[in-house]
Amino acid sequence: MQALRTIGTALLALLLGGCHRDDAQAAPPPMPTNAGAASALPKPEAPEPFAPEKVDFQAPAMGTEVHFVAYTTPRLDAATIREAMRRAHAEIVRVEGVMTSWRDTSEVSRINANAGEPVTVGDETLEVIQKSLWAGRISGGVFDITFHALGDLWKFGDAAEANPALPDPKLVREKKKLVDYRKVHVDAAAHQVRIEPGMRIDLGGIAKGYGVDRAAAVLRSAGLGSFLAQAGGDLYGFGQKPDGSPWVSGIQDPRGPLGSFFATIELTDHAFSTAGDYARAFLLGGKRYHHIIDPRTGYPATESRSVTVWSPDAFTADAVDDAVFILGPEKGLALIESLPGVGAVIVDRDNKVWISERLKGKVHVLHPPTDGL
Repeated sequence: MQALRTIGTALLALLLGGCHRDDAQAAPPPMPTNAGAASALPKPEAPEPFAPEKVDFQAPAMGTEVHFVAYTTPRLDAATIREAMRRAHAEIVRVEGVMTSWRDTSEVSRINANAGEPVTVGDETLEVIQKSLWAGRISGGVFDITFHALGDLWKFGDAAEANPALPDPKLVREKKKLVDYRKVHVDAAAHQVRIEPGMRIDLGGIAKGYGVDRAAAVLRSAGLGSFLAQAGGDLYGFGQKPDGSPWVSGIQDPRGPLGSFFATIELTDHAFSTAGDYARAFLLGGKRYHHIIDPRTGYPATESRSVTVWSPDAFTADAVDDAVFILGPEKGLALIESLPGVGAVIVDRDNKVWISERLKGKVHVLHPPTDGL
C-alpha cells in the first residue's frame, strides 16, 4: 500500500549584520552578532511519512468466517483497531444467538416450537422478520422464510450425505403446503410473531446481512473511518483505502476454484451479498442440486448460477439476492431497478453475465465465467 505522504515545513533563516557609520565621529565598536551562531543551527528534519499498517481479523460465526480489514491511522493504532474488531465479531455472535434456528434458546426457535401461538420477540428479531416479509412481497413470494419445512428434505453443507439422493417427490409436495410467508403473522405493537401449526421459519437467508450491518456500526462507533466487514458472502465496505481509492472485492467465479474471481466490484459505503449454486451443492445424474430452494416448486432454483446484489446496506442486499437468483436475470433485474441505490451482477444458467444499470462502470469483468455443470 502506498504510504501516506506528509509535506514538510521549510525553515527560513534571516541573517542580520553590519552597522551605521557617522562621518562626524568615529564609529563605536561593532556590537556582537549571533549571525554566525544562527547560520550554524541545524535544520530540523522533516517527520517520517506515516505508514498505515493493515489490520486483519478473522473468526467463525453464523456458520461461516467473519473477516474484518482496516488500516492504522495517526489516531488509531493496531491494538485499538483489533479491539474494535473483537467487539464487532462479538456483536455478530450475539445476533446469531438471537436468530439462529439451530439453538433451542433463540427467539426463532421459540417461534417454531410454539407454532400456532403468538411468541413475544425483541426489537431485532421483529425487524428482521418484517424485512423478510417485505422481501417476500416484492419478489412475489420467491423469498420465503417459511421454506424451512422444505429445507429439511434436502441435505447440503454440514448435513450433506456421502451418497446424496433426491427427496421423495410426495414429501416435497406435502411439505410445500407448509411454505407461505403470508401465514407469518406479526403484531408489531405487541412485539409478537405467530406462525401456523406445522410451519417453521428460518432467517438464514437474511440474518447475516443484518449481522454485518451491526458489526459495521460497532466499528464506526469506535472511530474507524475506513474498513471492510464480511460474513461469508455478505460484505460491507466503508470509506476508502489509505491511498484514496475505493475498496474493491472480487466476485466468485461460480464454476471456478474457490477464491477465483471473474469480476471485481467497487465498494464505498456500500455492501454486496452473493447467492450462488456452488457453495452447498451436489451433482447427481449430470445435474446440479443446491441449497437455494424455489418455494414454488420445492426444488433448487434453476435460472441462475450466481447473483451479487450491491446495496447501501448489507441487510437489504442479503434480503434480495436469493429472490433475484430464483427469479432469473430478466425478472430479477426488474426487481433490482425498482429499489433505490441497488444494483446486481447475475450469471445466468447459460453462463451469461448481466449487469444492472447502476453498476455500469463499477463492475470490471476480468474474464468470462468458467463454464461447466
